[in-house]
Amino acid sequence: MTDFLNQIIHGDCITVMQQIPDESIDMTFADPPFNLSKRYGKYKDDKETQEYLDWCYRWLDEMVRITKPTGSIFVHNIPKWLPYFAVHLNEIAYFRHWIAWDAMSTPIGKTLLPAHYGILFYTKSETDFKFYDLRRPHERCRECNALLKDYGGKKYLLHPFGTLLNDVWTDIHRIRHQKRRDKHPCQLPEPLLERLIMMVTDEGDIVLDPFIGAGTTALAAKRLGRQYIGIDVDEEYIKIAKEKLKEVKFMEPKGYIYQYKTSKKRPREDDNFALNHTVRDDQFEFDTTSLKKEHRNIMTQKENQKAQLFLFENYREYSVDEQE
Repeated sequence: MTDFLNQIIHGDCITVMQQIPDESIDMTFADPPFNLSKRYGKYKDDKETQEYLDWCYRWLDEMVRITKPTGSIFVHNIPKWLPYFAVHLNEIAYFRHWIAWDAMSTPIGKTLLPAHYGILFYTKSETDFKFYDLRRPHERCRECNALLKDYGGKKYLLHPFGTLLNDVWTDIHRIRHQKRRDKHPCQLPEPLLERLIMMVTDEGDIVLDPFIGAGTTALAAKRLGRQYIGIDVDEEYIKIAKEKLKEVKFMEPKGYIYQYKTSKKRPREDDNFALNHTVRDDQFEFDTTSLKKEHRNIMTQKENQKAQLFLFENYREYSVDEQE
């Protein structure tokens, strides 16, 4: 097991996961090919429907097997496939949420405009699993900074770190611009993985991604002080991920770095939205005299306090997307 920790491994995800002991991983996250005939380096995802589903069921089984009883399983995909995955996972794990990630796509044929990806959230145990309440900043007008929601004269009851996170995420956007992405067709933004990791793990926990691609999950885990295991069949993606991991340090507020094939490797100054978009309820202490009574028993744990304090102190309003 120690041979896999903090490594990006070249190989078939099922074969590699079969070498990992039962119930040894704290969080597993998968963002597999969507079977839309896209080219992923040397791999093209154009399987027949049943062939694709049978393949997915095999790595899903391995993900659940290696997840600890206190751990969580996440699967990111398009709504076309997630119901199949959910039916399978319902037999071997416990359903928690279908997270709708608002991420506009391109219309194809006679259909509604696709406007979200789904993230299935399952746990290995029914009750004894790690979970932390997360908060996102209250939504405000970009021009005048006024609150967008009418709180009926009860603004003094607002939690200072924002509203509790729900299962519709509209505040983290796809990486749309080529200058912000690596040479990977479906690269996820790091804040998305940071949020998931913060929600169900503690510092030092192990996070595994069987389709690591350009390394997003490993980068987010390393920033947050977690251990990681990444797997991919494409050597070029592995090279990209390993190079990026060399640049990432625990909680270092330098923003994200893309385009490792270019000569300039400096992060954009306004890319410094790493780690400052979500805060965890259990890791702050503050004056709660103006909050509702039920809020007064939160934020007592000290673990990770220094790291999460960094998040809050460096928080600022921002827009991830640039103007087209």
